[in-house]
Amino acid sequence: MVLLELKNIQKKYTTSRGQIDALKDVCLDIKQGEILSLLGVNGAGKSTLSGIIATLHPASSGQILYKGKSIYDNIEHFRSKIGYCPQKPNLKSMLTLEQNLIFAGRYYGMPDDLIAKRIEKLSKQLELTQYLQESASILSGGYKQRFMIARSLIHNPELIILDEPTVGLDPDIRRNLWDVILGLKDQGMTVLLTTHYLDEAEKLSDRVCILSEGKIQLIGTPDQLMHDFKQTNLEDMFLELLKTNKNK
Repeated sequence: MVLLELKNIQKKYTTSRGQIDALKDVCLDIKQGEILSLLGVNGAGKSTLSGIIATLHPASSGQILYKGKSIYDNIEHFRSKIGYCPQKPNLKSMLTLEQNLIFAGRYYGMPDDLIAKRIEKLSKQLELTQYLQESASILSGGYKQRFMIARSLIHNPELIILDEPTVGLDPDIRRNLWDVILGLKDQGMTVLLTTHYLDEAEKLSDRVCILSEGKIQLIGTPDQLMHDFKQTNLEDMFLELLKTNKNK
């Protein structure tokens, strides 16, 4: 089942250097229950596209359909169905981590008893219970990301958008977060993952979408793309694609 349909999404910026086309007629279906990774070099349009889906900023033109209906017909309803985990932790240090989660739940209009149940469940699921009464300042990078994911899940969304969730983390912590992300899929959640780590995309993704200069260049399963480029891993496949683009 298709959860989101992106139809001819364009994003234009006007700068002192003139108009920049950040996205050019992007058409993409995101399936319910899949992990879809957005890949591409810096400036390819990954963050712009994920930000539009997260409703952080509007598209210049085009349409996004959630279960067949435009998200712009009732954007507050759509926002209640998505969770967004930004790249940089932005937990409030003057609040305990539990208070951060309570604040997030109240933002979504959840009653306090349901917030308490969700905090209990997420804390156990993400191994955070011992830190609930602490400030975010005491946490390692990996545990800050776990709390960021917990906050984005507090209202039990259907789609979670993870923007570079493991950037800058040690390899063992990255692998632990991989298990967390795969666990979200096991629960039936749809995950949109933006990452620069090709091994991460290969391990986690049902499909990958490669953007180049604001356009979708390729989309498919990791196995399919590696087969097409006669490579044994996604990183080598991506490097081969870049080489092909330079030779055009």
